[in-house]
Amino acid sequence: MINELLKKRCSVRNFSSRRVPTEIIDYILEAGRLSPSGGNEQPWKFGVIKDKSLIKSISKICYNQKWIESSNFLIVLCATIVDEESGGLFIQHSRCPELKETISTLPKDLYSKINLEEHQTKIPGSNMVLAALEKGIYSTWISYFNVEDLKTLLKLPINCYPSEILAFGYPDGEIKISSKKSLDEIVFYDSYSL
Repeated sequence: MINELLKKRCSVRNFSSRRVPTEIIDYILEAGRLSPSGGNEQPWKFGVIKDKSLIKSISKICYNQKWIESSNFLIVLCATIVDEESGGLFIQHSRCPELKETISTLPKDLYSKINLEEHQTKIPGSNMVLAALEKGIYSTWISYFNVEDLKTLLKLPINCYPSEILAFGYPDGEIKISSKKSLDEIVFYDSYSL
């Protein structure tokens, strides 16, 4: 079932005006809520944006990607920055011990922003994309935006940053599925060799 959905998944940048019912949006959000997270911290907030004027403002913050305006709704995946006692620095020191001193000397604000990926919003985002597709709703990931401007627009608290945006809606027109590399091209067993 999941592989069949994944074969249909593609990025859509032209959405119809057909509204997505609230119960489907709730279904999509539930898929995100049920996602796994390191230490079960669940360090995320999901901002559902349905207001068309707000979507237009967000498209400007996304460096004028006008296609975003056609989406039915957006979900802004936000990461709440966990305190250092919860393992943020410890995890990075463990993963990259050769950079421990460099990592430790980074300003906290800079470290928090470049460490957003460690807060795992791509896991619930991926689950939401699949849940939406199951209901015939397509989506596109948006990573190209000004974090501080979006944080200000959405009035996010100081420890909460937008990390990704998902645009959702019913596709308008033909969808184009991109080809994927074969397993032979991307898989290795036990050790990597050419």
